[in-house]
Amino acid sequence: MTSTDDVTLGNHSDTREPAGSAIVMFDERGTVVAWTRAAEQLVGYTAGDVVGRSAALILPSSAGAPAISAFIEECRARHGWWGTTAVRHRDGRTLDVSLRISMVSGQDGSVRWLASVTDVGSLSGEAMTGSVRESLLTRAPIGIVVRDRQLRCTWVNDTTESHDGIRRERRLGRRLTEVWPGAKAEALEAVMEQVLRSGTTTVHEFRRWLPTGPRREHTFAGSFFCLQGADGQTLGVCTISVDVTETRRARERLAILSQAGARLGSSLDAMRTSQELADLAVPLLADYAAVDLEPSISFGEGPPAHFGPTGERPPAFRRAGLASIHQGIPESPWALGEPVPLPPASPFTDVLRTGSSHLQPVLDAAPGTWTDQEPALARTIHENGMHSLMVVPIRAQRTLLGMAVFIRTEDPVPFQEFDLLLAEELVTRAALALDNARQYAREQTAALALQRNLLPHRLRGGAAVEAASRYLPADAHSGVGGDWFDVIPLSGARVALVVGDVVGHGINAAATMGRLRTAVHTLAHMELPPDELLAHLDDTVQRLAEEDADAPDQPNAVVGATCLYAVYDPVTRRCTMARAGHPPPAIIDPQGRVTFPDLPTGSPLGIGLGVPFEAVELELPEGSLLALYTDGLIESRDHDIDQGMHRLGAALAQSDRPLEELCTRATESRPGQAPSDDVTLLLVRTRSLRPTQVASWTLPDDQRAVRTARHRAADQLAEWGLEGLVDSTQLIVSELVTNAVRHSTGPIVLRLIRHQVLTCEVFDADVGSPRVRRARAVDENGRGLFLVAQLSRRWGARWVSGGKVVWAEEDPTGTPTDAGVACAAH
Repeated sequence: MTSTDDVTLGNHSDTREPAGSAIVMFDERGTVVAWTRAAEQLVGYTAGDVVGRSAALILPSSAGAPAISAFIEECRARHGWWGTTAVRHRDGRTLDVSLRISMVSGQDGSVRWLASVTDVGSLSGEAMTGSVRESLLTRAPIGIVVRDRQLRCTWVNDTTESHDGIRRERRLGRRLTEVWPGAKAEALEAVMEQVLRSGTTTVHEFRRWLPTGPRREHTFAGSFFCLQGADGQTLGVCTISVDVTETRRARERLAILSQAGARLGSSLDAMRTSQELADLAVPLLADYAAVDLEPSISFGEGPPAHFGPTGERPPAFRRAGLASIHQGIPESPWALGEPVPLPPASPFTDVLRTGSSHLQPVLDAAPGTWTDQEPALARTIHENGMHSLMVVPIRAQRTLLGMAVFIRTEDPVPFQEFDLLLAEELVTRAALALDNARQYAREQTAALALQRNLLPHRLRGGAAVEAASRYLPADAHSGVGGDWFDVIPLSGARVALVVGDVVGHGINAAATMGRLRTAVHTLAHMELPPDELLAHLDDTVQRLAEEDADAPDQPNAVVGATCLYAVYDPVTRRCTMARAGHPPPAIIDPQGRVTFPDLPTGSPLGIGLGVPFEAVELELPEGSLLALYTDGLIESRDHDIDQGMHRLGAALAQSDRPLEELCTRATESRPGQAPSDDVTLLLVRTRSLRPTQVASWTLPDDQRAVRTARHRAADQLAEWGLEGLVDSTQLIVSELVTNAVRHSTGPIVLRLIRHQVLTCEVFDADVGSPRVRRARAVDENGRGLFLVAQLSRRWGARWVSGGKVVWAEEDPTGTPTDAGVACAAH
């Protein structure tokens, strides 16, 4: 007995059957016994003109009765007839038609023929998509039932039984509600009665379970025609049903693929693409879908995985996409982003090993199956009614990107081969987007690694400053820009403070930034004053721009940069600074007063105006706060620079707070919209050396100076508790003072500075550049600076007003090197 719950009556089909479909019924002698309004509209004859007469009007042969009888015998032998022919319209026109003839049987074994006639010349593309019309024009099986005015079945064809499981003997002579009681049958009979009253054709879709074979829901499209007799009276209703399950599913698949083409790959975010794939699959293909990615896909780190033997430990995956028809997605034990373990000897490891998809129409989680390895997974399968499984690898050539899992829970129809084909097509399209995301992630990882390596890992302010920084790229996703900052230790406990901004964003700006940062380091260690350093840096930017312009493979040439360079001396608490088109620094004194010093602006680097840069020297109280920043911190689309500078000053006014907190306050004080430019902030709090950490003496300009310098240095080191450095320091002082006496005239000044290192400085009026020479064995001179280089950790010279300073640094906690001691002894 067929349950009434097995059928769902739908509304009128979205695909309307055109009025040109004509249904004609004739007997075994070829006499027309029933006509329809559609037939009248097609050929112009009324029911009264045709019923009771020969069917030669609509049959392929226009000859007499013998020819018609022969044609009917041919139809009986072939179980029907299908083809194209020509018919005459009542007005004399000839119509090209498609004709399909089907045999129906009655209660006493008699036979009738049902002809469907369609004007192929008037069919539009849209009309051809009609489910019933499409079937009538082809050899696709159709179910036919003819009922009288009381809706009793009088004629039926063999196909109908396969649609509803009701045998011919049980159906003939009975109403639908008698053989299939229930509300759904009553609804279908109501449709038939409406057709009988109106004389028109209507189309409905209904769903039901097939009575035989696997439990699978099918969708049928039914067309209901009103049959008329010779005088136009209503004889009954003819129902033609077509199994449109595959057609509907094909349309659904096409809809999914159409959406996939529009939605998949809309971004280079692997997680987003994975979620889009899961969302596309649910509910049209599966009730639950999960997408798991190999970790290198999202982060671009580590080598990609490949198909083949997985060994004892298969590659790790992370859940990247989830979708379910159930709220909260109870089917997934793992949330997005969590690692997903792969049970060994499971369909998942089989997919990794073979690279082929896995289809398991019936998912069995009974004891003794692969689910025994994961009790939690087996419990989840039982609790959520998971009964059918597909696992599809996501791959790009031999590279494994991940896998997609599709499961059915509420939909009782098991997955079949065509479902797997659709899943593979979806995954293939997603794989293209994910492979692009993988390559993009690798490039971004390389770019971010470049950015991390180009920017300072740790700010070393030494005894001069305490430093903190923030860098916020305009493109938070890529994280790469052209801003840079630096705190560079210099001789004499001084530090250089740098902030720069290369025009543009992205990897090219970052690469240019790295070149300029290297140039600044080189120039800073040459001990150039700020204005001269910017002049040399300007030449460097112009040269880089010319080189890039000459290179055909460098479309993004350097077009300019801005920079602020300052040198702070903790001995004198004086800060010398210059800028090249860069915003001025903010200076906050210990009382919280904020000033923006009036520094000459200077032209941006690389412009080539030839205007010299100017430096300004300021004396800063100990504990002053300096803020060096790029214009992204103070500029916005809706506010001018003055407002931004005022906002920055207000955020930094409480200068006694920790620097990291002040960095956060300053960067979070910007307007809420996304920044249009990179934001860089370098905060430093100045320190000063105590007078007891510095000792200075003016020496006579003669040979007495060397002996005086040695004694002064030894006494000072003893006072500082650095007796272990007395011998090496005396040798260094002797060589530096000797050179000063020999090559200069005027006063000589010796200064010792004790901070993280011990610095020995000798000032003289000579502006010549000291250099180490390689002395021959017979030479009596030329070994002084070589000896200094051996005894110190580093040494150098800088030019100051009135002359130069030659300096050398020693590690106060260490001892002279063996090479230095040996050299000194020699």
